[in-house]
Amino acid sequence: MYVLVRSKFLLALLVAIAWCSFSIWASRFWFEDLSAALHWAVAIYVIGFVAIVPGFMNAFVVSSLLLDRRPARRRLAQYPPLTILIAAYNERDSIRETLESIRSQHYPAELEVIVVSDGSTDGTDAVVEEFHRADPRFQCIHRPVNAGKAAALNLGLSLASHRLMVTLDADSLLYGDALLRLVERYFSDPPNTRAVAGTVLARNSRENWVAKAQEWDYFHGIATTKRIQSLYQGTLVAQGAFSIYHTDTLREVGGWPQTVGEDIVLTWALLKRGYRVGYCEDGVVFTIVPSTLKAFVRQRQRWARGMIEAFKAHPSILITPRLTTFYVWWDLLFPFMDIAYCVFFIPGLILALGGNFMIVGPMTLSLLPLSVLINGIMFRVESRMFAKQGLRVRENLLGFLMYALPYGLVLQPSAVAGYIAEFSGARKFWGTK
Repeated sequence: MYVLVRSKFLLALLVAIAWCSFSIWASRFWFEDLSAALHWAVAIYVIGFVAIVPGFMNAFVVSSLLLDRRPARRRLAQYPPLTILIAAYNERDSIRETLESIRSQHYPAELEVIVVSDGSTDGTDAVVEEFHRADPRFQCIHRPVNAGKAAALNLGLSLASHRLMVTLDADSLLYGDALLRLVERYFSDPPNTRAVAGTVLARNSRENWVAKAQEWDYFHGIATTKRIQSLYQGTLVAQGAFSIYHTDTLREVGGWPQTVGEDIVLTWALLKRGYRVGYCEDGVVFTIVPSTLKAFVRQRQRWARGMIEAFKAHPSILITPRLTTFYVWWDLLFPFMDIAYCVFFIPGLILALGGNFMIVGPMTLSLLPLSVLINGIMFRVESRMFAKQGLRVRENLLGFLMYALPYGLVLQPSAVAGYIAEFSGARKFWGTK
């Protein structure tokens, strides 16, 4: 039986509200104890953003995953030509494999591949020119001075010949029939769709524990978030690493903005105009994720700044009457949760190790069963997608333990540092991730 999307949303929301109501009732003694030790307003903040709000979100995610039934992709009678746009800066060591993965695609229509080398000095241009000599579909546009990813993408946008454009990072590999699947999802989604995000997975997950943990983050957290946002008619980030866009619509909104989070700010510009952004679960690329703590922290700071930039650029999206708006407000809560995690939960965890359970105690432990449930459902859903593509979820117990336990001790403080940097007007660094 088909269930309307709005009905699914209301049902998931009711479940989340019921869980939230129970949590508020169950935390009344915790509130009394915490209020006696701290101010009552601080107690509300701590309990709200350490336990109540995360529990509400987990309950909503679990319910939504159980209700999600992805509509089938449909084969097209005729496939449209595509422009593939790659912004590259000193990517000599990885771009060859990226271009080879494009050349190996069995896409039944014309491809135009534009690589914008943004001031590269390491021989990136020579690699692309080598491909051009063998296959004129590959073009290299050289910018003499590095101007940032957004500027490179906009230069490529101005040169694009085709109605649909796919962006791809210069260190990402297309897997299987990724282009075909992405295009089919675009045309299988509602008519007002103007972008579809592909699935990005970790390519270098065997390097060390930092990369191993991110394998689970991309496979579990990020993929699930995009899946549910798409269910409710609007993925909030069509990431530059692998997404498809309607070219003229990109030009209509002015292309990529000069921000550190250019992909999220661009996506919100599309959503604000009433367009839908979808998600293709089985259009997959494998990308290189940060393998050092320094690079990982910098990446997540940039993502956090990008979210704040999106709110600054498109504040009216908060009052847009769409299901998507629920998730925009959801994003608005993340800074409060991240600050609560850093300022209260981490010290509370240290206190708990010494026998003081004032902050981290039975109520916070009550989130564990829900976390186990949500991770089990996420694993089952994503594993099915893997199986359909001939992929197998590899054994990565160390990565999962790192993802489940200490990952947040790095992730949340990095996000808070990003918020502070954005509000303080700190210098912005552009990256490729």
